[in-house]
Amino acid sequence: MLARREHSTTELVRKLSKNFLKPDSQGVLADLVQEGLISHERFVENYIHSRRQKGYGPIRIQAELMERGIAEDFIDHHLNMADNAWFIGVRTAWQKRFKNQIPRDFKTRAQQMRFLQYRGFTLEQIESIFNE
Repeated sequence: MLARREHSTTELVRKLSKNFLKPDSQGVLADLVQEGLISHERFVENYIHSRRQKGYGPIRIQAELMERGIAEDFIDHHLNMADNAWFIGVRTAWQKRFKNQIPRDFKTRAQQMRFLQYRGFTLEQIESIFNE
């Protein structure tokens, strides 16, 4: 499993508990962490990078990482929601989906905003598109 991509220990526990005995999997995971084959830092960095490339925002990425068993303070250290690169990311996602079509009415604007909120961008980041 580790040859394909990085995993969090929570993900590995879920996968191993389906196929193996639970007491055995905890000892194996502790050994893998000790040897450096499992690293939360590498996992978080790779996950943030891949999701960011796919057009997802910081709120959604944070929720997905928490779902995978990563501590919130550890996520915040790596995510940096105040980074200006998120403003570029929201614009890129908006351009890709809506082809630079500025909304002409409230209904269209609400639709575009909902899409970007679903993608996990903050209200400040979303409004930066419409306020220009």
